[in-house]
Amino acid sequence: MVEHKLLSETWLEFLGSGARRTVQYDAPAGGSKGAVPKKWEPLPIGKAILRRTGNDVTIVSAGVSTHRALQAAESLEAEGISAAVLDLRTISPLDKTAVCEAVAQTGHLLVVDEDYEGFGLSGELGAVALEAGITFKYARVCTQTTIPYARDREDRTLPNVERIRAAIVQLVRNKR
Repeated sequence: MVEHKLLSETWLEFLGSGARRTVQYDAPAGGSKGAVPKKWEPLPIGKAILRRTGNDVTIVSAGVSTHRALQAAESLEAEGISAAVLDLRTISPLDKTAVCEAVAQTGHLLVVDEDYEGFGLSGELGAVALEAGITFKYARVCTQTTIPYARDREDRTLPNVERIRAAIVQLVRNKR
């Protein structure tokens, strides 16, 4: 199992004390905590979940990027853009059926991924929809360069709410 550092409380514990007390991470508004079910049930491996319905664009992501996609989608609602957010939950196996159903419904696919643009998940998801014969418009928000260590530069490099919002507006309004 892989857990993103922004969704793990143990990450900050790992950093220790001292000068590291000033370290802050941009944890998503949804945070790493949520409602605890009364009865625990295992999550199905390879089964994506639609976190938000929408009619104009489908945002597909996993991990922290899903939280950021939800924030961007919510903020665009006031501007008349309705965005669906599909949380992959697992990359391998990939829920190709869920991806294709969601993209076919909106006709627009935005992939949000912390991986590099080339040879990564964003291209694979586009290929999945194309191979299924779906006609759609496509964009991606991902990493295009080496991830820097400096916090402010890392924030500009990785997908963030502002970049996601801009990509959605470009994809939906400009009909590229």
